[in-house]
Amino acid sequence: MRPGFDLLTQQDAGDPVFLFDGADLIGGSDRAEREYEDISDWDELRTRLHCDFPAFPETPDIVQQEGEVVVPAIDSAVHRNVVCEWIDGVVRVQICDLSNRSCTGSSHGTATDPMRLAMDKAPYPVWLVDHADKVSWCNAAYVALARRVRGQNADLSIPLFPESDDSAPPGKKTRISIASELPDRKLWFDLSLVERDEGTLFYAFDINAVVDAEVAQRKFVQTLAKTFAQLSIGLAIFDRNRQLALFNPALVDLTALPADFLSSRPALSSFFDRLRNQNMMPEPKNYGGWRKQMNDLLEAAEHGRYQETWSMPSGSVYSVSGRPHPDGAVAFLFEDITAEITLTRRFRSELELGQAILDKLPDAVAVFSADGTLAFSNTAYHLLWDVDPDQSFALVNVLDATRLWQERCTATPVWGEIRDFVEMRENRADWTAQIRTRNGTLLTCAVGPMTNGATIVRFTAEVTNTQDAQLETALP
Repeated sequence: MRPGFDLLTQQDAGDPVFLFDGADLIGGSDRAEREYEDISDWDELRTRLHCDFPAFPETPDIVQQEGEVVVPAIDSAVHRNVVCEWIDGVVRVQICDLSNRSCTGSSHGTATDPMRLAMDKAPYPVWLVDHADKVSWCNAAYVALARRVRGQNADLSIPLFPESDDSAPPGKKTRISIASELPDRKLWFDLSLVERDEGTLFYAFDINAVVDAEVAQRKFVQTLAKTFAQLSIGLAIFDRNRQLALFNPALVDLTALPADFLSSRPALSSFFDRLRNQNMMPEPKNYGGWRKQMNDLLEAAEHGRYQETWSMPSGSVYSVSGRPHPDGAVAFLFEDITAEITLTRRFRSELELGQAILDKLPDAVAVFSADGTLAFSNTAYHLLWDVDPDQSFALVNVLDATRLWQERCTATPVWGEIRDFVEMRENRADWTAQIRTRNGTLLTCAVGPMTNGATIVRFTAEVTNTQDAQLETALP
């Protein structure tokens, strides 16, 4: 048996225990040999433990001088201590769990200590800097921040806020920033400290949202005038007394209201009365109803629910919306959407014309978009397959369509080929195939590519010899 083995008790069997003769490892517990099999001397163990226990003694001589050294984990989430003892010329190192009552020197309390739990769960970083300007303890929030900024293998003993000692006087908060994991991005904190015998205790409060808000406010103030001047949407803001407080040049162009009238800060009722008199809003049926409508409009705008489309006698169409603003103010936005409405109507007319053309074709036609959804079908298609996709709210895709065709026709591999063709994006060319319905009708199925990845499928009824004979018999 190697010297020092008598210092390994049965009680320590569950903890890693190391025995050193000077800097050389001479023995260890089963768990130590199992989990730290690559350790052969004091420096290797110190390197291995440095991440969680940066205060681990540099040499065994320090333990010899002190007799016993208890090294707490720098991370409060690590519920372990390292106990180093000098026993008859041998240095005994035990990594013990704080819940183990035999583990001495638990200077930070056990893992179930309410104070320790409170600091572990604190939402802001807390850390203790000793007199050697090294972090000797920190909570989970500090560890998470350090690893976020410096990486998972960050040395927690190096302060994350190196300039904090001079910039945060006791009893006062100091705003400070550190570099983040993103380039050109800083993290801002309010830093406060408390002087202790063991060192300085620091608290950092995240104020990134406050700093971002301040920056955004400054930029907003700087660009507000330019933005309003260049805005194509007419803007009218009424204060809590319902007087016009702010407007932009676009409002003058859209409403044709004189600039001197708007500059005189008219009341909300006068503003809309003037719009009505100049035919710049829909004509009400009666004046009493008009007043009630204005009251409803104001109430809806105060809750951000006012949104209407005004069709002017001149043919212009305006989108008018009301939005609440801070301190009881209300903003109205006027947008000329005449071009969009005209384009929408023209597009709808073209769609209706295209659908009418498809409905006149004798062939059954189905068009699938690039994602496989049925985009168009004509009357002949509806009659052939006894289905009308327009009557259903659910979208019909190529899988649904081919299942319907398969039910109405004899077995054929064509349906699978059509599904594959619709999903293809390259090397697509027209092709045809013969299919037969269950009632004996012979159909030619023509499949071809269209623009934007769409696919057209056309079914044409073929006249057979039997049908030709029936037609000739029927002729006079």
